[in-house]
Amino acid sequence: MELKTENKPIAIVLVSGGMDSLVAAAIASLEHETAFLHLNYGQRTEKRELKAFNDIADFYKVEKRLVVDVKYLREIGGSALTDERIEVPAHTPHPIPHIPITYVPFRNAHLLSIAVSWAEVIGAKKIYIGAVEEDSSGYPDCREVFYKAFEKAIDAGTKPETRIEIITPLIHMKKLAIVKKGMELNAPFHLTWSCYLPPYPLFLGTDLKSVPTGGHGEVACGECDSCRLRLKGFREAGVDDPIPYK
Repeated sequence: MELKTENKPIAIVLVSGGMDSLVAAAIASLEHETAFLHLNYGQRTEKRELKAFNDIADFYKVEKRLVVDVKYLREIGGSALTDERIEVPAHTPHPIPHIPITYVPFRNAHLLSIAVSWAEVIGAKKIYIGAVEEDSSGYPDCREVFYKAFEKAIDAGTKPETRIEIITPLIHMKKLAIVKKGMELNAPFHLTWSCYLPPYPLFLGTDLKSVPTGGHGEVACGECDSCRLRLKGFREAGVDDPIPYK
């Protein structure tokens, strides 16, 4: 039985805590009761991303929340996001000529599989993910062709009556357009965390109280690929990014 609130159907939103997933959540909340899903996979920024997830969920008053630990992705390794022996690169050229070392092998497939299982239980017909292909880090599991193929796997591997659609509202948008869309929807960008590294003062062991960060007590690196793409989007939109940088 499909659960509804105020005649709104349920949609699961995959919320990492970054700006793209925030805007996807803002779009989904226009027509759906949203259920938020977050993944702890042993990433460097696990604690900070989880805080961003809960802050965003609180902002949208989301009651249905699922946080899943899949630390085996850290054990598998192969990514600078999960293996601290691999340096997070700075100043990566764009367009990126190869799959970057920050790619977590097939991560989004794990995330979607969990979302589909949850969707079957709570009666969600749509899964929103803030994947970006047009202006992104070049991850293969952020391409539209991947999500179309995964929908076929859902159809083949779920109950006959199950119909679940993967929604990628940002897939062909540039960061500039994502920032503008978020501002249009009053999305709380100040609650998000996009940096591939933990908050800068913590990362260097600096006393948070001694760092002037406008009350946030956290500073992003400003140099990793994710920070640079984010800053580029805000700069092109002509607005200040509310997140402080070192």
